[in-house]
Amino acid sequence: MEKLKQRWGIDSNFQIIIIFIVFAITGSASAKLAAPLTNFIGLEKEMVSGWIYWPVRILLIFPIYQVLLVFFGWLFGQFTFFWAFEKKMLKRLGLGFLFK
Repeated sequence: MEKLKQRWGIDSNFQIIIIFIVFAITGSASAKLAAPLTNFIGLEKEMVSGWIYWPVRILLIFPIYQVLLVFFGWLFGQFTFFWAFEKKMLKRLGLGFLFK
């Protein structure tokens, strides 16, 4: 735990627990929100090949996850950590130009 706290620049064990909770809630919520969104755009699991449905759903989950991560981070009082985490992740994906 100490290495993770050092790497993330976190002071307390309580803060790391909150961060883990935010990651868990965000992952679940983004996966849950992707289902109605795929149905809204006309992609239903029964009507479309799995080779089309799942890649599109995963591509929809990604931006939902990014937005929810910052939102839930703010909600739990960890906005600065998750905003820095978000910028770092997007820079690694080649989307750093969004923050200049």
